[in-house]
Amino acid sequence: MFCQTCGDATSPEYDECQRCYTPLGQPAVTPGLPTYSVRGIGLAASIAVGATAVLYLVAALAPLLGLAMARQARADGDRDLLDAALIVEGLLALPMVAGYLTAAVLVIIWTWRARKNIEAFPGALPSLGAGWAIAGWLVPFANFVVPARVMANVARDSLWQRFTPDLVYVWWTAWLVFSVGERLVSRLDSRAYDKLPELPSTDAGYQTYVDYYRDSLLRNAVPAVACVIAAVTLIVLVRRISTMQAARIARAAPVWPTAPGWPAVAVPAGPASIPPNPSAGPASIPQTPATPPAPETPVAPEGAPGASGTIGA
Repeated sequence: MFCQTCGDATSPEYDECQRCYTPLGQPAVTPGLPTYSVRGIGLAASIAVGATAVLYLVAALAPLLGLAMARQARADGDRDLLDAALIVEGLLALPMVAGYLTAAVLVIIWTWRARKNIEAFPGALPSLGAGWAIAGWLVPFANFVVPARVMANVARDSLWQRFTPDLVYVWWTAWLVFSVGERLVSRLDSRAYDKLPELPSTDAGYQTYVDYYRDSLLRNAVPAVACVIAAVTLIVLVRRISTMQAARIARAAPVWPTAPGWPAVAVPAGPASIPPNPSAGPASIPQTPATPPAPETPVAPEGAPGASGTIGA
């Protein structure tokens, strides 16, 4: 007997497949329960997450440009360069915010679909309702734990593992460091900027701007590294789970169980069926010989005497 989920041979000594943990005799997907496509939305979410990480790195490195402009402003005594550095830093942050919102929406949609799919997988043991795949990101304080639990549940039941994969722990730890660190850095930068002189006129005044951008660059290092780790691990998780779920759903799609004793559909044979030719392949169609045409009856020409006519009549 073979498992309908992974195809491995099963043993009657166990009640479930030892590779994918599907109960013996159960199909890959429970008939009648809805499933959702995750491959397309997973690809879109992965692209959005990767783009957001790149845009955040650009914004995190923006103090490098501010540092160079502050040094040039100190050398030239040009205060307009300081204002330009602030404007450039703000403009570089706008694309990151747009990418962040787009990635958040796509990841939430993908998580909900992946969580709904495991309800149709025999042997899966979801611990939280599918609604938490959305609410877990929005409810305060719950968003520190619930999204990780939902992802861990989806990963276990999609990747055929008894325990939560280590990649989930790495992703969530990096995400928390990035999320908390980015907010902390933003507050520290805001407080440090408020202490800067509005109209620097001496080298010491310009030097405070140079120190501000240098310190801001150092503060951004930890959230930037955490952002890259969180993005890479999330992309790997999304791609692996999407691939496994899509393969399982596709494997179960053409399989429809037939109850024993059901009558088979009879195929009527033609009047002169010819057995299929094995060499012609499975698509060979029996050919019916053509019926010879009936002989034509000769027609006597007009005015000619018939076979049974009387002469002179």
